[in-house]
Amino acid sequence: MRVAVVPRTPLLLPAFDPRALPELEPVRGAAREAALSLVRPGVETVTVVTASADAAATDESAGGTLGSYGHDVHAGGADPVLSRDQTVGAWLLDDAGWTGRRRYVAADDEVAVAEADAVLALVDGTTCRTDRAPRPFDERGEPFDELVADALAAADLTVLAALDEELADELGAGGVTTLGVLARAATTLPRTAERRADLLHHSAPFGVGYWVAAWDLG
Repeated sequence: MRVAVVPRTPLLLPAFDPRALPELEPVRGAAREAALSLVRPGVETVTVVTASADAAATDESAGGTLGSYGHDVHAGGADPVLSRDQTVGAWLLDDAGWTGRRRYVAADDEVAVAEADAVLALVDGTTCRTDRAPRPFDERGEPFDELVADALAAADLTVLAALDEELADELGAGGVTTLGVLARAATTLPRTAERRADLLHHSAPFGVGYWVAAWDLG
């Protein structure tokens, strides 16, 4: 299973002026690199996973737009049913040149995640890291994000499967449920010596924690 963990913010897309958001350029570059890591021989289907409540369960025929964000951006297929998060994932796959099959699922579909040969997981960290953040500053935010970053860097499935989802929700990192599902699915895979895990980026622009990671679990 190959895995890419990327933020779910539409600000990753170049339609949002990079000159006005220079803090996000390293995040954008890392997310594109992570998505590109999924485009490899042997991968037949990329499964896009998000914990958003409006996530559609569909395939490569689906697409989405970001018109509600003031940008006429379309990604994916012709049927415009994808949620905002899924549209971000679709755009990253389009950008990476992926033309194969796609499967879009919600994070609670643990069976679909376990069966996937490649996963694009859309997850944000805490939203309370600084006074600029969407939520009031909370000193627990940074340690939580650091815990997850260290686990992503090592593909520590035990830590990720046991994340405190109630705390994550308090800190504004509701999408972290996706990491728990992903970790539980990955524990069912045979352990191989070829496993690799790379934390490509970790930062908190605007007080929001972002992780980008790429795994090859064999």
